[in-house]
Amino acid sequence: MILVDKPAGPSSFAIVAEIRRRTGARTGHAGTLDPFATGLLLVLSGTATKLASCFVGLDKRYVTDVDLHARTSTGDPEGHVIEPSEPPRAEELERRLARLRGEIELPIPAASAVKIGGERAYRLHRRGVEVEMPVRRSRVDALDVIAYRDGVARLDLRVSSGTYIRAIADVLGGHCVTLRRTEVGPFTVDEADPERILPPDAALARIGRTPAEREHEGAS
Repeated sequence: MILVDKPAGPSSFAIVAEIRRRTGARTGHAGTLDPFATGLLLVLSGTATKLASCFVGLDKRYVTDVDLHARTSTGDPEGHVIEPSEPPRAEELERRLARLRGEIELPIPAASAVKIGGERAYRLHRRGVEVEMPVRRSRVDALDVIAYRDGVARLDLRVSSGTYIRAIADVLGGHCVTLRRTEVGPFTVDEADPERILPPDAALARIGRTPAEREHEGAS
């Protein structure tokens, strides 16, 4: 496993492809990040790619700046404005946040990789095809305001795997202007080093799994 601090711009696939070219080994990741997002990407190389299922379901932590002046078509800065609004006062923002803590259902963003009728939703979105997006049950363990100024809220979130932060921003009445993943399970972005290899056994031990347990699961 390689812990990568992804910059804004390239896709997760581009990061994986770069490491694959460098190592010559089969390479994958354990949870994508949008191109505009930054932060921790768990990259698996060689035989470790078989362990992806052990890591994709880990909880995540993010820091995001949400502009509450408008919702956009994608929930991020790449979309067009679909609903301008007056940013809420701090008290109203807290009321909105309170409704988003715990077990919630969120609509999956139209500009996502979820397949609708066998095709990626973001491809349909780019062609202007409107579809009814399904909802996904998520768990928000923590949703705290770090700062709120000039209609932009900086939020710190701890969420279950598969939670769309863009969807949370949209429900709040805004869109993400920045998004940074700081933690995946026990792994933190402060540990990121593209030159450091974390052996599979050590990575499994960090999440409380042993190689023997993994082999038993594969045989059952």
